[in-house]
Amino acid sequence: MNSIFGMHLFLYTLLHFYHLKAEDTLCRMMGDPNYPLLSMDGDITIGAVLPVHTKETLPSFEFTQKPKPLLCSSLSVRDFRLVQIILFAIEEINKNETLLPNISIGYKIYDTCGSRLSSMSAIMAVMNGQEFAAGQICIGQSPIHAIIGETESATTVILSRTTGPFKVPVISHSASCECLSNRKEYPSFFRTIASDYHQSRALALMVKHFGWSWVGAVNSDNDYGNNGMEIFLNAAQREGICIEYSVKFYRTEPEKLIKVVNTMKQGTAKVIVAFVSFIEMGLLIDQLTIQNITGLQMIGVFGWSTAKNYITPNTFRVMKGSLGFAVRNKYIEGFSDYVIKSFWDTALPCLQRYGNSYQADLNCSRYQDVLVLRNYNEDVPEHRYLSNVYKAVYAVAYALHSLLKCKEHEVCAKALTIQPQQVVEALKKVNFTVKFGDRVWFDSTGAVIAQYEIVNWQQDSDGSFQFKVVGYYDASLPPDQRFVLNTENIIWATGQLQKPRSVCSESCPPGTRKAVQKGRPVCCYDCIQCADGEMSNETDSNNCMQCPEEFWSNAEKNKCVLKAVEFLSFTEVMGIVLVFFSLFGVGITVLVTVLFYSKKDTPIVKANNSELSFLLLFSLSLCFLCSLTFIGRPTEWSCMLRHTAFGITFVLCISCVLGKTLVVLMAFKATLPGSNVMKWFGPLQQRLSVLAFTLIQILICVLWLTISPPFPYKNMKYYKEKIILECSLGSTVGFWAVLGYIGLLAVLCFILAFLARTLPDNFNEAKFITFSMLIFCAVWITFIPAYVSSPGKLTVAVEIFAILASSFGLLFCIFAPKCYVILFKPEQNTKQHLMAKTQSKSY
Repeated sequence: MNSIFGMHLFLYTLLHFYHLKAEDTLCRMMGDPNYPLLSMDGDITIGAVLPVHTKETLPSFEFTQKPKPLLCSSLSVRDFRLVQIILFAIEEINKNETLLPNISIGYKIYDTCGSRLSSMSAIMAVMNGQEFAAGQICIGQSPIHAIIGETESATTVILSRTTGPFKVPVISHSASCECLSNRKEYPSFFRTIASDYHQSRALALMVKHFGWSWVGAVNSDNDYGNNGMEIFLNAAQREGICIEYSVKFYRTEPEKLIKVVNTMKQGTAKVIVAFVSFIEMGLLIDQLTIQNITGLQMIGVFGWSTAKNYITPNTFRVMKGSLGFAVRNKYIEGFSDYVIKSFWDTALPCLQRYGNSYQADLNCSRYQDVLVLRNYNEDVPEHRYLSNVYKAVYAVAYALHSLLKCKEHEVCAKALTIQPQQVVEALKKVNFTVKFGDRVWFDSTGAVIAQYEIVNWQQDSDGSFQFKVVGYYDASLPPDQRFVLNTENIIWATGQLQKPRSVCSESCPPGTRKAVQKGRPVCCYDCIQCADGEMSNETDSNNCMQCPEEFWSNAEKNKCVLKAVEFLSFTEVMGIVLVFFSLFGVGITVLVTVLFYSKKDTPIVKANNSELSFLLLFSLSLCFLCSLTFIGRPTEWSCMLRHTAFGITFVLCISCVLGKTLVVLMAFKATLPGSNVMKWFGPLQQRLSVLAFTLIQILICVLWLTISPPFPYKNMKYYKEKIILECSLGSTVGFWAVLGYIGLLAVLCFILAFLARTLPDNFNEAKFITFSMLIFCAVWITFIPAYVSSPGKLTVAVEIFAILASSFGLLFCIFAPKCYVILFKPEQNTKQHLMAKTQSKSY
């Protein structure tokens, strides 16, 4: 840093010293003059620096003798045509009677030989001129009013930085580097081509349009390639495009070029974005051809996408199907004829005739490679930059038109002195339309609007090669209309009409989500199946969506479907089995009732109050039937009915059993001397006791239904994948009050029956009531934990099972022994047998 600062201080002091001595300093040429390739004097002079040749031969720098001038070779036909279009435009302007009627435009065109060293030499020459009048004082004023050039962005940066301090306007036809948009660093730079900012973003849009998420990137290691690639990489990242590799090389680095080609060969990306300059692209194509690397889909920029001299049968094998942006091709009327006749008659000094002889003091040796083009113009329609150069020359002319106060049918103010800085300001305001219809004006960065064609490298049936236009990009249009592609007309790198795929990972189908692979770009991922209850209905979904509460994902996890509603139905096996046992219990009860009714006059039926027996059988039938209310889809009415019917019928049943137990006890007390108990518990009292016990349960149920009745409820907590349709208890206090009252009566009945089990009757019904109550209590005691722990419809099944089990227990324990006697031991169905006294037994 200290050495750089010291050098700057030295240069500043030196310049300051020369500035103080400026009045005493005469201009003199330092070294040999650098003559222009072509020149013509005029009132206004336009300079141009172009790489007419692409190779230079350096002299010996042994410092034993004066170095010889640089030698240029390898004519660039493309840039030579640009020289011709400059002269064509100047000739048109000089003949135009309305644009600059009395002003002649001259030119000085220098060849930069495609190297930075020659570029600097040409820039210094065009800025200073070659001849000075004797005693002329250096005033720091350039004889050039504007400069057309350069072709490449890197050399244009050198040109603009050199001319910037002198305010000389530079207008480039193809230097598209975004770096040149900086008006602070390049205040006098203009261009008739859009900035690479638009092209780089359009490249990203093209890649995204074709669904390529995995691409390789190659660029020239210069201002043009580095700035353009940086913009593309940022745009690609925003569009979700991943870059497998980004490599670069320069034309003088063959080792790096080999590494770049090897990287492309070893990579998995099938699409390569090549932000490469014209010369570097030729070297890259040569190396790809040598290594026979085919099948890569090249995506290019207008620096090389229409380079027809790069297409040969050999190179087309590796470059066929290439896509790229290109400057719009415009037909310039009269130019094809000009390059065959007028140019050769007027431009080359060695061919100018004076009378019948050629000018003798000039020879054509320096134009030998140019002369071969005298009768050739077939390449002219392919040169897309001609219109840009044409517009650049006319932009200078229109700027001068405004500065010289030219008016239609009037002469310009020829006496006015035009400074380059004035031309800069005038260029900012130009707005005109050229003869082929393009409107020319410069934006705040000194560039024109971005308008590109999209071309595809194809081969016709006759074997000829062409750049077929398959789309366009126009930044002047609304965003949704700027980018248009006709994919049906594209021939791809594979030689087929089917678009190649270039992805790091295959698309994740609906029902899955992308999971980025650790340590790799986001385009490299695994496809993970969505979890239960989640879905994705799009390809390459980043996340799975949670299904709504009443929905569940299907087996493929690509949509949400309504959850299966589960309840105990009449059609399923469990429901059918329970209905069968319920109806079987009703049938058995009816048969017992019929049997008892047919034997109602027999002692065994009359014993212990036959009226209570028939009421008990009726209540047992209701108990069996009430289990049916628990089967089927729960509704508001079925939920209220099932619990109240269950509670009331069971209380009615237990009340009857309790009444029978009391009858047994009272009957035994009545046989004791002096006892008169039966008159207090006769048939009326028995009916009233049953009614009273039942009314209490009815009152509990009414209160339950009034305060907080049961209701249908969708239980989505127990199972995530299905809905359990069940009856919510409403008030749990009401439910347990109903169960508790049934349990209280059952325990009371069990205790009384247990006390009466040893009474000395030959057919003591208290024994069977004891067993029935024992079964009843055991069933309902085990029911409680089973009810609480059973999931879904099994909860209802457990409750039905408890109802049926306890009902069958009462039916069989109380009535089976009597039925057995009636059917198989009729001799015991006598009053004498029942009244027979036997020794009491204890159980």
